[in-house]
This record gives sequence, structure tokens and C-alpha cells, in this order.
Amino acid sequence: MKKILLITLLCFSTITFAQKPIFTTAKIKSATVYSNSAELLQSAFVTLPSGTSEIVVKNVADYINENTIQIGAPANVTVLSVQLVRDYKETSNSNDVIKLSLLEQKFQDSIRFIENEISKINIEKNALTKTIELLDKKELAGTTKPEITISEFTKLVDYYRIKRNEFGQSIHVLNVKEEKFQEKIEILREKIASKKTIQNTKPVYSLVLQVMSSQASSINFDINYITNGANWIPFYDMRADNINSPINLMYKVKVSQNTGIDWKNVKLTLSSGNPNQNNTAPILQAWFLRFGYPRVYNNSNVIYNSLQGQVSGVAYDKKKEMDDESSISNYTTINENQLNVSFDIDIPYDILSNGKAHSVALKDLKLPATYKYYAVPKVEKEAFLLAEISEYSKFNLLPGEANIIFEGMYVGKTMINPNQTSDTLNLSMGRDKKIAIKREKIADKSGTKFLSGYKEQTFTYDITVKNNKKEAIEMLLKDQYPISTDKEITIELLDNGKAKVNAETGILTWDVKLGAGETKKLRISYKIKYPKDKFIDNL
Repeated sequence: MKKILLITLLCFSTITFAQKPIFTTAKIKSATVYSNSAELLQSAFVTLPSGTSEIVVKNVADYINENTIQIGAPANVTVLSVQLVRDYKETSNSNDVIKLSLLEQKFQDSIRFIENEISKINIEKNALTKTIELLDKKELAGTTKPEITISEFTKLVDYYRIKRNEFGQSIHVLNVKEEKFQEKIEILREKIASKKTIQNTKPVYSLVLQVMSSQASSINFDINYITNGANWIPFYDMRADNINSPINLMYKVKVSQNTGIDWKNVKLTLSSGNPNQNNTAPILQAWFLRFGYPRVYNNSNVIYNSLQGQVSGVAYDKKKEMDDESSISNYTTINENQLNVSFDIDIPYDILSNGKAHSVALKDLKLPATYKYYAVPKVEKEAFLLAEISEYSKFNLLPGEANIIFEGMYVGKTMINPNQTSDTLNLSMGRDKKIAIKREKIADKSGTKFLSGYKEQTFTYDITVKNNKKEAIEMLLKDQYPISTDKEITIELLDNGKAKVNAETGILTWDVKLGAGETKKLRISYKIKYPKDKFIDNL
């Protein structure tokens, strides 16, 4: 009997324990944001009794990677298990459920009341309609009597008109009332649907912890996990006063998150790493060749110009913004790890869970730059200003879009791509309209000759560059002549215009120095010889 009583008590205590979990709400302390995820650190305060307890932690993110959940607890508390649960029903929230049910019941009662009123309206409308039908029959029968006088006929028509109009107006009023009742029903049904959507479609996640405490105490749990609902993208504001000044580069990022919980007063760390990537080293397998069918490619020339603006634009006054952001560097620490770069920001931020981008300033950098103009008149008859940055790797730049502000003018956007092997990073600062470039074919030095079985074509071009600026400039100018891939096509460079010639690629390069207002003319000429019965489609 004692054993049975003991077992009964144990079962009763277990049921009681299961029915009374301890609820707590996690508060977010910091977030490390990656390119497509975030590592969140939260804390949860709870008062534990001695023994085993079940803790339900609310206010955790939606898209948690369960394999990354880590729980930190004091030495006197042992975490037995951790489980991510969707839509955990808390007893303290039962009042909210009851309120929702009562509200829905109230809406349903209103709908039933209005439907009863509509039924009464339909009964009244039906009675009026039948009355009109009887009136029509009676009055029509009265007008056909042979003994009726004109005076009686007139009175009968007047009575019919008055009554017919009265009944018609009554039906119209009832129709309007019915339409308004129908609109109210639709509004009430929409409210019921919206309440059900809020209650049912939005999942709420909680962490359920089974813990064992050696003594009763109040403690803080540290909760750490990775969630997929966050990202950050770098972008820049690039400013230069003139071609003799360094580039002021404001390093910024756009942070957005949709984790299901708002980040309030959170310390941010931005990392270039990716915790979700595959970290398995590749293994080479044997490479077996086999015969197949030739593929046909569209050999179209696509020229991509990432520059959106020109070195002439809208006045851009951002002095105040520069003053406000100039001290941001004091609050950002850059940590260069073996595999990635992270930015620790000491200023706490509020990032709401709405997916909207939030601009965060990281660093204000001064990049020593050497400016040079660049032009390829065969493709673009305008000069581009390039800023050459040496030893750019020490600035920890990441690929991103940059706004260009040159000489106080917003001139467009460009791309910064530091993932390259060259020692110098070229940043395009825009087009300069004050440098005029013209490339024209010289007709009397160009032409076609037929020699026995061959066709010989000569091409001659003059390139004219004029500096309309008030200061001297240096320009890197490029052009080209074709390269043969067929032994039947022979190409001879007749005049290289004193350019540096790359015989393998056919690229001609000039380092041109132009004084203020100075003009220079360069000439190139080449000859192509090939069988006259053939056609070169890209000449």
C-alpha cells in the first residue's frame, strides 16, 4: 500500500510539474550579422526552485538553426535538454485567447442580428410588392367599366399614382437600408478573418528548457543561436574636392532583419564570414574526356559600364552630414581574422523586424589617391576620371556600390571591387565633359584594293584630344587594331602613333600629358589582306 501511494504521489507531482512550466521572456543583448544570417545573444531571467524545472523562453527568433543553440547557465544549474517549439500555449495567455473568442462571438452575434433585420426588410418589401400587384389589378379593372365618368377616372388615376409612388418610395428606402446592413456584415466578417489571421497564421516560437538546479535561486540564462532572417550590404560615399586632394570615403552598410523580434538598443557586429557555407575542402576526381556535339554561342560584344553619373551634376551639400559622421570611426573597431573581417560597433542600434534597410556608418577613411584620366574613344568618346589607390588591402574594403561626390557635386554611382590581384585599385570618379575627344576615319588614307585573288583594306583614324580645363592633366588613352586568327588573314600595323603596342592583344596605349587648353592629335593606321571571295563579319 505504501509503494502504491508513493508511485501515485510521484505521478501526481510529475503531472503537476508538467502543467506548471516557468515562463520568461528573452531580451536581446547583441547581434553578429552575416551576409545572410545573424548570431543573436539573448538573456533570460528566471527564479528556479530546487530540483527539476521546465522553462519556456519566449521572444526568440523565427528562423533558428536548432543545431546552433547554446545555453549558458551558472554552475549550480544543469541544462538537461533544449527544444524549439512552435506556438507554445502559455496558461497566462489564455485570457488573450478568451478575449479573442469573446470578440469573435460578439461579431457573430452582430451579424445574426443584422441578418434578422434584413429578413424583416425582405418581408416588408414582399408585402409592398404584393400590394402593388393588387393595386395594379384593381385599378386596371376599374378603368374598364363602361359607366365610369371622366371625373371618376381622373380621381382613380390620381389615387393610383399617389399610392404607386408611395409604395415605390418605401421599397427604395428598404433597399438602401438592406445595402447598408450588407456592408456592415462584410466589415464584421473581415474583422473576424483578420483576427483569425493574426491568431493563427503568425507562428510564435519558444525555447523549452529542461533544467535541474541544486538549490533555489534567481539566475540569468545566456541564449546564443544563429537565425536566417538578417543580412547586411556594404556601400560607400566617395568624396573628393579636386584632383589634388585625397578621397574621403565613408564606409557604410545597410542592415535589415526579419527575424520576428525587434532588436532594441543592440550592440552590432558585422562580419564578412558566412556560417552557412559548405566548409568541406574539395577533392579532385579523375578527369575523363569524351566526344560530344559542338555548341553554338552568341558571340556578342557586351560592354558594361558601372558608372551611372558624370563629372558634372547636382550641387551636393553634405557638410553637416560629414561633420556628424566624422567621429563615427571612434566607435567602430575592425578585427581582421584569419578567414574574415568583422566590425564591432560600440553605438547601440534599433533594428526593427520589418525587412527595411537601416543605414549604419562604420568608418570615415582618407584614401591617398593619384588621379588620371582614361579614355577609349573607339567605345566611348568621353574621358573618365580614375582615382588610383595603392595598398588598398589595408582598408578592409568589400565589394559594394559607391555614391560619387566630386567638387561638391553628386555625379552618380560606381562600383568598388577590391577582389582583384592588381596592386592598384582604380576607382571611377565619373565622366569629364571638359575634355573633348574625337575619333574620325580619314577617307583619303583609307580604302579597298583588289590584288589578284586578295582584297586589301586600309583603315586610318585620327584621334584628337583637347583639354578645356584650367589645369594640366594626364590621360591614359587606348585604342586597338585587329588580330588575325586565320593564316589567310594578314594584318599589318602601318602607323602606331608612337603608342605602346601589345602585339598579342592589339591594344595601343598612350600616356598623354595635356596643358590647360592644349590639343593633341594621334594617328593610327593598319592594313588587312584576305581572300576576295571571303567575308569578315566583324571588321
